[in-house]
Amino acid sequence: MKNAQIKNYLLLAILAITAISCSDLEIEGKDRIIDTSTNEGGIFNGVESVPASLDNIFNRLGPSLLSIGDFNALQEITTDEQLVPTRGTDWGDNGFWRSLHTHGWDSSNGAITSTWNSWNETIFLCSEVIDPRSNASLEEVAQASFVRAIATWVIMDMYGQVPNRAPDEGPDINPVILSRTEALVSVLNDLDIAISGLPSAVAGDMDNLKRGTKAAARFLKARVLLNSGVYNGTGNPIGLDEVISLVDEIAADGFALESGYFGIFEESADTETVFWLPTNVGALIYGALHYNQGIGGWNGYCTLAEFYAMFEGDADNNAPGSGQEERRGFVPGIDESNETNNGIGYGFLIGQQYNGDGTKTKDRTGNDLIFTKDFPGLIGNGEANGIRVLKYHPSKDNGFTNHGIIFRYADAHLMKAEAILRSGGDATALVNELRVLRGATPLGTVSENELLEERGRELYLELVRRTDMIRFGQFTRNWEFKDPQFIGDETKNLYPIPSNAVLSNPNLVQNPGYY
Repeated sequence: MKNAQIKNYLLLAILAITAISCSDLEIEGKDRIIDTSTNEGGIFNGVESVPASLDNIFNRLGPSLLSIGDFNALQEITTDEQLVPTRGTDWGDNGFWRSLHTHGWDSSNGAITSTWNSWNETIFLCSEVIDPRSNASLEEVAQASFVRAIATWVIMDMYGQVPNRAPDEGPDINPVILSRTEALVSVLNDLDIAISGLPSAVAGDMDNLKRGTKAAARFLKARVLLNSGVYNGTGNPIGLDEVISLVDEIAADGFALESGYFGIFEESADTETVFWLPTNVGALIYGALHYNQGIGGWNGYCTLAEFYAMFEGDADNNAPGSGQEERRGFVPGIDESNETNNGIGYGFLIGQQYNGDGTKTKDRTGNDLIFTKDFPGLIGNGEANGIRVLKYHPSKDNGFTNHGIIFRYADAHLMKAEAILRSGGDATALVNELRVLRGATPLGTVSENELLEERGRELYLELVRRTDMIRFGQFTRNWEFKDPQFIGDETKNLYPIPSNAVLSNPNLVQNPGYY
């Protein structure tokens, strides 16, 4: 990445903000939040402007969720779905990316620290708006409760302990710590407040869907309930019937599965998007593209051959007409010139790559750029090792889309199927409804394993893979390049509390397996 040939002015702006591959990842972190309240002399009198505070809170969400580092990296690169191999000196970064994929992280990891700090700060900012002294309206409280539920869920899901600081508590007070079960209660309570006070959603009304709605809050509640067996330590989720009814209520607002898979990730209206953020997703595009592809890229993020193999189609060819299901995408060939799309394919990019005029793309030494699915290892890779994955596309019409999808109806559809399956029912019909729409062969029966794989095929790069794998008991299994000493290590289902946070707050106790 450090040697990438940057071809677009916008890359510079994105690079400065999001490309942590080129930065020092030893971030100074602590669980005490920088005081952004209106405290004067230790007294909290409410935020100065509730609308401005809410704008700030929602503006923070996009970069927190859709950059290529921090939360995104912790949810994707730590799974069988993504890896960032070192190419010469590019993407070395003192082993940071390799440690995520091998599960060799520790409590000083920069992404773990900055994710902890950022989301804890978001919780605090939301609590300031919710505090009665801010005089927020019922809907404003509901919006802040919705985002606080998201932020608390992130900390609960990733770290298992959630610091809780009141708006009028200064930095001299150590926040009390909510256990995972206490945090679960808090998240569900915030979501009930959000569902009560948020406006109803209208499918396709994109302006309405970039803030919290009843449908978005119901979506998150369904996700939390489905994972509740992980959070309460029993392995048995609570409220499976409610998950089904929540998804049905979302559907009643007009949300539905939609054909044209990759079109869903463009800025046009659709019936699948439940919650989105107007944030630039250029980093997700640049992270995957080779230096010489179309707009240029950073040549980093790839997928594993075993993940690619879950999709139907020719294992060695993803050109149009290779028998692949729609979700696997395609690489336009030399006879399928597509100038509008810069010659860049959709989905999984393997084999020869092409320019917008249909000619073959070359690597930096002048050889044909042919992406391979195999790696010599996590180090020692060439420019072309690894299948690249694009869900948002850098077409000339779409540009650097400011349409980052956070919640999507297909996910809700599969959550309903899973709730039915876990309740002893048959999820086959629901799963096959989605598969047929995506051009995949219907399944004879659906077990837990098939359902996890279907979620992977439908929801890759949508920030759920780690959480899904933990819920299905698959996060600690083996996959290519995972360090053998961490196979079966259940302590990896939680990240460590950042070392500086543990030192600064004696109420925090380091998670098992870390120090």
